[in-house]
Amino acid sequence: MFTLDTAVIAAEVKKAIVAVSRNMEPSCLAALEKARNAETSSAAKFALEKMCENARFAAAKGYPVCQDTGMCVVFAEIGKDVMLTGELLQKAVDAAVAEGYADLRKSVLDPVTRVNTGTNAPAVLHTDIVEGSEVKVGVMLKGFGSENMSAIYMLNPAQGLDAAKDLIVDTVRSAGSNPCPPVIVGVGLGGTFELCAKLSKQALFRKIGSSNPDPVLDGMEKELLGRINELGIGAQGFGGAATALGVFIRKYPTHISSLPVAVNILCHCSRAQVAVISREGVRYE
Repeated sequence: MFTLDTAVIAAEVKKAIVAVSRNMEPSCLAALEKARNAETSSAAKFALEKMCENARFAAAKGYPVCQDTGMCVVFAEIGKDVMLTGELLQKAVDAAVAEGYADLRKSVLDPVTRVNTGTNAPAVLHTDIVEGSEVKVGVMLKGFGSENMSAIYMLNPAQGLDAAKDLIVDTVRSAGSNPCPPVIVGVGLGGTFELCAKLSKQALFRKIGSSNPDPVLDGMEKELLGRINELGIGAQGFGGAATALGVFIRKYPTHISSLPVAVNILCHCSRAQVAVISREGVRYE
């Protein structure tokens, strides 16, 4: 049994907030630079260059890479051979969010009164019990210009995957320039209403350029990326070849009478980090 104080998890959450708020995820920046170099539209190329320039400036100066510092989403996979001690995990994580956002914009408020919490807490915390004696902590700062463009559909299974693919593409088309393209598209297939949405956000932790281990889903991802980039929305809506940098899909078995499809759109700026805590220390994925 590996005994772990929740304060250690909280420290990694705070560290991630400070780091990713100022540093675009490396594979995302590399994809932006690749898109800029390949772009033939002068307006879109200009927009992509400014995105790259902004990311480099933010990292060099320690400024937020985007004015929308987002809402903190945490996925904690806790090994069944780990015994957590200390404060309740949600409480520890929320304290870490308050500290991590000390000099960042606070955007979290009560949905009814619209009164700001003043700390950017609470975080959205998802926990899963898994095999092993490690704790995997994924932290994402999710801006809502893109979050607001996301959608979930409960399809009749008779409509099939073709209908699901069309809805995924149509969701990006309808979003237009609102989510600050080129976007990253997370897709959840199956499960239930709420699990499907969770899958679509978990999918966004994938590195751009990585392949799906499921060959069928990998083919779908490549097909959808091609179709989305044919929309011609382009960088910041200026047209061009890069409407999306990646499409990532996660699936889960579902009921015979349904085909849930969730589309979670992320802007061109991925701000995510994954830490794995074990007896040996902390490693980053």
